[in-house]
Amino acid sequence: MPIESVIIAPPAPRVETLSKSNLHSIPLEYIRPEHERACLGDALEQLHNSNSGPQIPITDLDSRDCIEKVTKAAKEWGVMHIVNHGISSELMEKVRAAGKAFFNLPLEAKEEYANDQSKGKIQGYGSKLANNASGQLEWEDYFFHLIFPDDKVDLSVWPKQPSDYIEIMQEFGSQLRILASKMLSILSLGLQLPTKDRLEQELKGPEDLLLQLKINYYPKCPQPHLALGVEAHTDVSALSFILHNNVPGLQVLYEGEWVTAKLVPDSLIVHVGDSLEILSNGIYKSVLHRGLVNKEKVRISWAVFCEPPKDAVVLKPLDEVVTDDAPARYTPRTFAQHLERKLFKKKGWRFG
Repeated sequence: MPIESVIIAPPAPRVETLSKSNLHSIPLEYIRPEHERACLGDALEQLHNSNSGPQIPITDLDSRDCIEKVTKAAKEWGVMHIVNHGISSELMEKVRAAGKAFFNLPLEAKEEYANDQSKGKIQGYGSKLANNASGQLEWEDYFFHLIFPDDKVDLSVWPKQPSDYIEIMQEFGSQLRILASKMLSILSLGLQLPTKDRLEQELKGPEDLLLQLKINYYPKCPQPHLALGVEAHTDVSALSFILHNNVPGLQVLYEGEWVTAKLVPDSLIVHVGDSLEILSNGIYKSVLHRGLVNKEKVRISWAVFCEPPKDAVVLKPLDEVVTDDAPARYTPRTFAQHLERKLFKKKGWRFG
């Protein structure tokens, strides 16, 4: 979920600091409500125990039936692993190394990039910014910034260490932008829209579509059965792309059960977000997901949110997918209005 999706609140301590303080129990503000704790657990154990049951689909973008498989996954799951996506293993390893190197810096070096919601400084290094639906904090620190398009990014807020961070993330953003167009084209064809660029044009691409990066850093947690790295939510984006450091933690809700994402080599995870669900009139599903933590390993994920400009796009079901039998399920709203109404919990507002 993008950083702009949270409500301003007093700052919390860095979770990394708590993790390294040899705590045997976590502070009360990180303990999840009782109704959630029954289905929590250590992410490493959850992965080990997840061999049976439904699995998040794996889709090869080079396969002859990729349109069919991507469409099916977006309709039934709202999430998929994708392979042969066009981003090299070498670049993904560089992204992982750059992000890890930043979070390995001393705390005082990271604090030089601290964001400040009270002053409108969204981008930068931070921890929990606000009370959410549960009123509890999440077991993560993060770094957030826009990575594409180049003419809109603010390099002054990007890390200067490691020295190759900017070069690597600029290349990652450029490659992901190409991939975003490819995925939106496939999903347009899956809806049998008149042109393969229909969804992208509706989202104001290729010029104005934004890619927002949030590097999530989940330290070791002494009581993973009581905490969450990120609580259950759907993304407000059109699509979200997830790279991770091969430590498990992502879970998605499927048919009422939490399914742990496998570690698929050389893959990216793609989420359908709210914006795409609205445009497709609910044909594609915005996936409810959350992040578990564990006792033994630090987990890092790189979440890139593909978003329309805030006020230039009116999100509403496309005319092509609205029929007498399938009337519009969502009222028109700009991206900014959707963000505000959903995340600030406007009274009387529903997702539709």
